[in-house]
This record gives sequence, structure tokens and C-alpha cells, in this order.
Amino acid sequence: MDLVQLEIFKAVAEQGSISAAAQLIHRVPSNLTTRIKQLEQDLGVELFIREKSRLRLSPAGWNFLGYARRILDLVQEARATVAGEEPQGAFALGSLESTAAVRIPALLAAYNQKHTKVELDLSTGPSGTMIEGVLSGRLTAAFVDGPVLHSTLEGVAVFEEEMVVIAPLHHAPITRGQDVNGENIYTFRSNCSYRHHFERWFSQDGAAPGRIFEIESYHGMLACVSAGAGLALMPRSMLENMPGFAAVSVWPLADSYRVLNTWLIWRRGTVSQSLNSFVKLLEERDLIAP
Repeated sequence: MDLVQLEIFKAVAEQGSISAAAQLIHRVPSNLTTRIKQLEQDLGVELFIREKSRLRLSPAGWNFLGYARRILDLVQEARATVAGEEPQGAFALGSLESTAAVRIPALLAAYNQKHTKVELDLSTGPSGTMIEGVLSGRLTAAFVDGPVLHSTLEGVAVFEEEMVVIAPLHHAPITRGQDVNGENIYTFRSNCSYRHHFERWFSQDGAAPGRIFEIESYHGMLACVSAGAGLALMPRSMLENMPGFAAVSVWPLADSYRVLNTWLIWRRGTVSQSLNSFVKLLEERDLIAP
């Protein structure tokens, strides 16, 4: 196994075909086919499922892709470090939607201005999706609801979020789960940590929501709640930055459920120059919790 094989494998995996990967890395298709077969023979597994003109990663291929990405990133990082270069190259950052909207825009702007050679790529989604991205190597780091208890991940606490229940404007007071037992709620998908938090809040009081509607954005949740269709849980910082937030009533949770911490996480032992510089910027702005 060599670096050329890893680069070819990564290109084919991401492009989904030999011909597209060959155009991307400027090699003839037959060379890619040969090197992929050699790599599979070396590993003793099939990395791809062949389907006519397309290739689909096998389960073993998906696992190997994460390792290949990290190895190639480390090689690039080592070269830059030895050469004494400033951070450069791709920096794939994941984030909760609320964090991306409210907490980090100024931070990302400052980072871009300071490290102009870094290609910052931001993607957003629920905590579960972001954690999977870091574990697979698709993301260098991500802001998630934490702490995350995983043997291959580490990170730092960055932001505190006060979580609030929003309800239609003239809703009766909400102080506990039993006050809204059986009412409909609006949440993100099932891998959203905030959704799990909301469901636990109901459950600890012997209550349960009615129907659970999955919504793709906080703005959508706010619109549904303001129309009188149900309840939602969100960070107060996000709510107060959305137009129309005065059209709903806002109810804080009990102390044991009120505050959640947002963490920046990354794979243990794979800190790059780009990530080091990002963490340093967080420290300079006193955003990392002691």
C-alpha cells in the first residue's frame, strides 16, 4: 500500500466512477483500475461493489475511506509543518444549525481573514450527523451538543445554551412535562440531541408528546408554533435572533434541563494545523470553558 493508491482510492470513492476519478487526478482509467485491484488484493477485501459503469463502496470500503482521508490529511499536514508553512488546505467544519447561525459567524470571519490559505467548508446538521462526519473523516471537527463520550473523540466545551420551550402565544403556563402531556411537538430528525433532550424532559415527568413532526429548520418550527399547531424546543439565543419570535410564548425548563453545552470535537490524535489555529482563536476570544 502506498500514498498513490490511497489518493486513487479516495478519488474513486468520492467520484463514484473510474472515469470521473481519472479526469480529476489526471490519470488514465486503466491505471486506476489496476491500482484499485492491487489495493484490494493487498488488504484482502473488496472495497467496492461493482454495478455496471459505477462503483459503490462496500462496508469495508466505507471504513477504509475514513482511514485513507486521515492518512492523506496527516501527510499534507506533515509536509506543511516541516516546510514551516502557515495552515492551508481544506478544513471541513461541521456545526449545529443554531450554533452556525448565532454563535460562530464572527469567529469564522476572523479565522478566514487570519488564515487565507485555508479552504473553510462549513456544513450543518443535527449532532448525530456531525459526530458521524467526524468519525468517518469527512469532517475535521464539529460543534455538537456535548460532552460526547466516545473513545476516539476528544474536544472542548465552548458555548452554554439556555433551552426553552416555545408555545402558541396565549398558551397556559408551562412549568413541567405534565402541563403539555399529549401535545404535538416539532423537532429535527431522530439523531438530533435536542430532540432527545425534549423527549427526556417529557419522560422524567411521566408525560409524553402527542405527534412528533420532523422539521428541517428552526424557522419552520417557529412558524408552526406561532400558528398554534404545537410546541418546540430551541436555544434561547437562536429564538431571539429570528424574526417573529414575539409571536410565541417562551417557557424556560427546570434547572436540571435548562442548560446544554456545545462542544467542539475532533478525532483523538488527528489535530491539524488548521484545527490547532481554530482552537487557538477560540482561546484568544475566551470561548473555551475552563
